[in-house]
Amino acid sequence: MKKAIFALGCFWKPEENFSKLNGIINTEVGYCGGNVDKTTYEDVCGGETNHAEVVKIEFDEKKISYEKLVEKFFEMHDPTTLNMQGPDVGTQYRSEIFFLDDEQKIIAEKVKTNLDGKYKRKIVTNISKEKNYCKAEDYHQKYIQKNSL
Repeated sequence: MKKAIFALGCFWKPEENFSKLNGIINTEVGYCGGNVDKTTYEDVCGGETNHAEVVKIEFDEKKISYEKLVEKFFEMHDPTTLNMQGPDVGTQYRSEIFFLDDEQKIIAEKVKTNLDGKYKRKIVTNISKEKNYCKAEDYHQKYIQKNSL
């Protein structure tokens, strides 16, 4: 199984959306891209750690490709808004793809380049190497499923 990590605003709805795709084995929400190796929701919301809220995905590449996941990532949010999605504002809500290897980096950059110009504004999505991933607290995992939102 392969893994992917995406930041696209508050992690609850993206986790739910990704979990419904054919080929997704598991989803987990967490924090990535920050300056410390361990963090909490409160620290991330305080803006001091530079982590983004993310969805970590485990997928079967025989059923869904990484490229298709990146395309879905761009469909699920507005990649042209800096550090915000809808009413959520802050660096933890930024649009960012955290690649795990060079192949993922190349694919993410290709998809982003192909989509640039298809939006009214410039895509501001960052493409960065995975750094300091931390699993989020249990109460955030499968939040929508557990709370029937």
